[in-house]
Amino acid sequence: MTLPEASPSPIPVALSSASVYPLSVHDAFAMAQDLGYDGVEVMVTNNSTSQNPDLLRGLSARYDQPILAIHAPTLLLTQQVWGRAWTKIEMSAAMAAEVGAKTVVVHPPFRWQSGYAENFAEGIRRVTDEYGIKIAVENMYPWKVRGREAKAYLPHWNPIPEPYDAVTWDFSHAAIAGMDSFEEIRGLGERLSHVHLTDGTANGKDEHLVPGQGEQRCAEALQHLRDSDWDGVVAVEVSTRRARGAGEREEWLAETLSFARENLGH
Repeated sequence: MTLPEASPSPIPVALSSASVYPLSVHDAFAMAQDLGYDGVEVMVTNNSTSQNPDLLRGLSARYDQPILAIHAPTLLLTQQVWGRAWTKIEMSAAMAAEVGAKTVVVHPPFRWQSGYAENFAEGIRRVTDEYGIKIAVENMYPWKVRGREAKAYLPHWNPIPEPYDAVTWDFSHAAIAGMDSFEEIRGLGERLSHVHLTDGTANGKDEHLVPGQGEQRCAEALQHLRDSDWDGVVAVEVSTRRARGAGEREEWLAETLSFARENLGH
């Protein structure tokens, strides 16, 4: 089976399968093709298709959509997928290599995963070397309980000061944390490997809005990536669960794709 290849230039814009939730991974590939995306980021979940490299390769070929990234099942809601923490990372990297993706997105360890967190930076570097896949740690945000910050991640929700070689930047998470994505992306330089394009506000909710509906400087950040000859992938991760009318989900995702391409200089 011959899989489609991503174009090396300009910066590719992928559709995250999380953006079509609660629809299926199959729907994500079909929608990516219909709307003209450059590929798909597959979030590994309880959905069996998302865990099966053979099925994913079949969808990639059928819809002419390369798989540009794998999101490891490191969310709170996917703790039961693929067992132990390091097994999740290694299986995600192995699947990425098998389907032709170059990046695996991971969340930092949760506070209760102290053993996993202890050598996290060294561990992801080992997996990167073993599989030849970038393991890009995503920026998260502080959890608050009754108005006070609770320590949810180890060593921290912010990957910037940590010794990670590769980072994924999410605009919605940055909004919750009160961070300026434009400035942080500029500061990350070559460590920035992957972007989750969305938007948000500082109201404490992980909103994953269509860019322009929140407070982040999404356009300026994308323009910076364009002007700096960045070689990563921009993956659209917009929540469409509130879509109600016929075609509304597609409208939001088409609008976000248009926004990305306009600011990336496509």
